Amino acid sequence: GWGGVRGEDDHFGPSCLFIMILKFGLTETQRQDVCTQGYPGIPGNPGHNGIPGRDGRDGSKGPKGNTGDLGPQGNPGVQGERGLKGDRGDKGNVGAPAVLPRSAFSVGLTIATKFPPPNHPIKFDKVLYNSLNDYNAVTGKFTCKYPGVYYFTYHITVYSRNVRVALVKNGIKMLHTVDRYQSGEDQASGAAILELQGGDEVWLQAHQGETFNGLFADDDDDTTFTGFLLFSTSDLLEPLPSPAT
Repeated sequence: GWGGVRGEDDHFGPSCLFIMILKFGLTETQRQDVCTQGYPGIPGNPGHNGIPGRDGRDGSKGPKGNTGDLGPQGNPGVQGERGLKGDRGDKGNVGAPAVLPRSAFSVGLTIATKFPPPNHPIKFDKVLYNSLNDYNAVTGKFTCKYPGVYYFTYHITVYSRNVRVALVKNGIKMLHTVDRYQSGEDQASGAAILELQGGDEVWLQAHQGETFNGLFADDDDDTTFTGFLLFSTSDLLEPLPSPAT
């Protein structure tokens, strides 16, 4: 045994021996652990991508975003090809010829109708022209059939009395002529241009008493009233119906 042996190093006792055995045992244990566990190996290659997962459920609808800024204007598109020329249409029918409006009259007094009563339309009974029946000898009035601009004129022989006549439109005196009788036979006249509408009436009348109706006529002297259309102011081609006499 260890108890009977002593040497130079008697100072090594059982405690030292135990420590050496313990140290040896720990060293062996570490060697065994190294052998068992080994050193860390080289990192392996990355694995293959996994299979894609299933689609998730639709999320709830989010709030409406703010309207974005207006984008820049795009470049003009390429001009399209020119279309084919259409067929020429059929020739239209010949229109009806235009009917130009006509209106004219010229009338005068006779021995039977001289010195007409005042303040009434003068009934001229001597017809110089009234083929269109625009003047009515029964009423003494011209009635407008075509809206337009008309020219009216009158020539008066004055004898034995003064004369004051008026050109009247729809009851309104438009033109006045006065002649004071001196001696012999006098002459007086008047003229006016009036714009008329369909149905307007124009006539000549003496006024202010018997002393101012000296309109005279005989075989050598005339008192006349004339009117005619200068130009129409309407597209109306058909005349208005003649008024009842």
